[in-house]
Amino acid sequence: MLGWFHRLLPREDKFFDLFQQHSEVVVKGAEALRALLEGGDDVPRHYQTVMDREHDADLITRDIFIAVRRTFITPFDRGDIADLITAMDNAIDQMQKTAKSVMLFNQRSFTPCMREMGDAIVKCAGLVREAMPLLKSINSEATRLGKISEEIGALENRADDLHDFGVRELYQANLQGSAMAFISGNEIYDHLEKVVDRFDDVANSINDVVIDHV
Repeated sequence: MLGWFHRLLPREDKFFDLFQQHSEVVVKGAEALRALLEGGDDVPRHYQTVMDREHDADLITRDIFIAVRRTFITPFDRGDIADLITAMDNAIDQMQKTAKSVMLFNQRSFTPCMREMGDAIVKCAGLVREAMPLLKSINSEATRLGKISEEIGALENRADDLHDFGVRELYQANLQGSAMAFISGNEIYDHLEKVVDRFDDVANSINDVVIDHV
């Protein structure tokens, strides 16, 4: 008798589809941010791509929260769903903040350390994208999900080292130069580090899902 009603409810698979869609958008945002760090006249174009992908991610995040409210039986705990999508969305939000900082300071050239941090961001995004479909088979894929989280953690540690080395190098280069060059560069370094930190939050959320459901 209630079959018609259940057919109106979102399928569990919708969550996995939406997580996958969001991760694809995050990868595109990360790739645009990395392209931006090549500098030159294309910076504004890559900036706009980051802005557009962040908007796309917000729409998917909204759809997930709507689905959580409308679904009686979710594939895993509602709190874990909320924490995971929030962490993923925070990562691309931080990319947006990084790109905005670049435009604010009218930055058109970037250090090798900044570009290497951008590489780490792209790798983190790719690992998150790999993880999303594995959540569908969480029991059999728990080991790989754990490895993905470890790999993101290692990238986060590497990004911390790059941040510290880069800021020190930037300071030394500007001891007799422009204070504004140091301030703007330091701001960009801090934003890039925070992007990788947000991916580490995603890794922790993935771990929480695995621990709770395996």
